[in-house]
Formats: sequence, structure tokens, C-alpha cells
Amino acid sequence: MRTVKDILRAKGSKVYSISPDATVYEALNRMADKNVGAMLVFEGNDLVGLISERDYSRKTILKGRFSKETAVREIMTTEAVTVHPDDDIEACMELFTDKHVRHLPVVEKGKVVGIVSIGDIVKSIIDYKEFIIEELENYIKGKR
Repeated sequence: MRTVKDILRAKGSKVYSISPDATVYEALNRMADKNVGAMLVFEGNDLVGLISERDYSRKTILKGRFSKETAVREIMTTEAVTVHPDDDIEACMELFTDKHVRHLPVVEKGKVVGIVSIGDIVKSIIDYKEFIIEELENYIKGKR
């Protein structure tokens, strides 16, 4: 069974973060710069939340707020759902569905070691299925 650790090994464990005191505008600029849909929010070394494009659209634009005047802490998701590197992919899919989230910080021994998105998990599942199909085709053709 594939795990979160396998995904991080393939995609890397780079984590982009921002302070809760930064403006939403700064967060959006950084997300655009890094081509990511969410960033972790750290106060010092403590994970205090996550800000996503979804937070922006639902809690800033739709509420008539201005991104240059709104602090990240005002709109961030404070209850970040986390996973462990040894968690399997199916457990992540359940969390995405049950908790209605799209990004999962990966925490090991109290330290953030990466982040996985629903897109990362779906890609991993598709890659694995394609590998299985190829192996079965090779077996049927007698290449194994």
C-alpha cells in the first residue's frame, strides 16, 4: 500500500508558509509565485493554520473584505487536519471526503515535514493503477 511518505519522496517535502499577521494579499502573491493553492500558517515554529484559495474566495471576496487590509489570521483555517508520513493513501482520501479539505499538512514527531493535496493523492492512485495494468499486460504477454 502506498503511503504519504511515498508521495513526499516523489514530489518533495518543500513547504511554503506565511505568518498569520501577513495580509491576505501577501499570501495570495506568494501562492501565485510558488504555484500552490494553499500555504501553512506558522507563528514562530507552531503550525496555527492553513490558508487556501478557497479561504480567500469564501471569507474575503464574498464577505466584501479587501485582501490588502485583511490579515491571514482573520480568514485562515485554524483546525488544520494533519496526517503522518506512514498513513496510507486511502486514509487521506477518507479525510478529504469526511473533513471537506483539500490539503493535509504532514506531521512527524510534532514537526511539519511536508504537505499533500488531493491532487497529489489522485495522481498517486492513477500512477499506481497504471503500473498495475502494465505489470498485468507484461505477465499476459509472457514478459515476466
